[in-house]
Amino acid sequence: MSVTNAYAASGVDIEAADKAIDLMKEWVEKARRPEMLGGLGGFAGLFDASALLSYRRPLLATSTDGVGTKVEIARRMDVHDTIGYDLVGMVVDDLVVCGAEPLFMTDYIATGKVVPEKIAAIVKGIASACVDAGAALIGGETAEHPGLLAPDEYDVAGATTGVVEADDLLGAHLVAEGDVVIAMASSGLHSNGYSLVRHVLLQQGGLDLTAHVDELGRTLGEELLVPTRIYAKACLRVARETGTHAMSHVTGGGLAANLERVMPKELTATVERGTWTPGAVFSLVKGVGDVSQADLEATLNQGVGMVALTPAADADRTIAILAESGIPAWVAGSVARAGEGDEGRVRLVGQHPGW
Repeated sequence: MSVTNAYAASGVDIEAADKAIDLMKEWVEKARRPEMLGGLGGFAGLFDASALLSYRRPLLATSTDGVGTKVEIARRMDVHDTIGYDLVGMVVDDLVVCGAEPLFMTDYIATGKVVPEKIAAIVKGIASACVDAGAALIGGETAEHPGLLAPDEYDVAGATTGVVEADDLLGAHLVAEGDVVIAMASSGLHSNGYSLVRHVLLQQGGLDLTAHVDELGRTLGEELLVPTRIYAKACLRVARETGTHAMSHVTGGGLAANLERVMPKELTATVERGTWTPGAVFSLVKGVGDVSQADLEATLNQGVGMVALTPAADADRTIAILAESGIPAWVAGSVARAGEGDEGRVRLVGQHPGW
């Protein structure tokens, strides 16, 4: 028996992997930057770092993440060309909060059995999202794990690297009393809290992914697969054109916990729930599972995917820039001197209209 046939007998199909590479080439080619050297097939992705010579003191930023149990929804719906947006959004927008421009990304796909068309669909989503983020998809890996994952199971992960001029670094060191909290709308659940959402809607509520839900205006599965909004290009423009001091990517842990990560100890932020109404999917989770507001806010983004802390004088300009990129944004709160016990804290006050 040849080595290839022996490997195939153990459950690993090298020919299928080669076919997947051929199918994904078109999409990877679209996700290039001028600094990217070479193409698919190398052992390492190459990026021409001479582009950084124009920086006085370039700081490299890096982020890595996955998409959690949202992949289970993609598997059950047999829709695989959107999960890549979730992966890219999770990593590139972590860079943007410090003002870093994402330069390149690598991905890793592990599956029980390589189905070339499925892998190509996943990579198509990743590559398309990289284009939206302005990053090059510089490399990746697909691994077949028979016996560890079922044939139709897979997981995805990725890492990205970006750069920011040291003098332009955003963060808690810049946040000032009188700053306003600018909330940027999420596209939906994004990629966090799906263990809770699946438990409440599918197990506890017994809802069918293929059933139309009037409140959502589409099937439940379609709603749960809405891709994560990618804020990178718009937020980088905000960083360049306004005096914005800090940003926060609202992921696992919710709005308050993530905003606290960029709050200095001497200040506190107050966010007014009355300035927005979370989308219907958040109300659905709340109602079906009788989930408390505290639990929702500690798990889901509640309709806010990114936050900027900006001088009040720049608020209108910031909101206008975001609107030009199709991102609804609004002033949701303010930053003030912290009282005893409120140091570095974020308080959510009031109630959402209709809640």
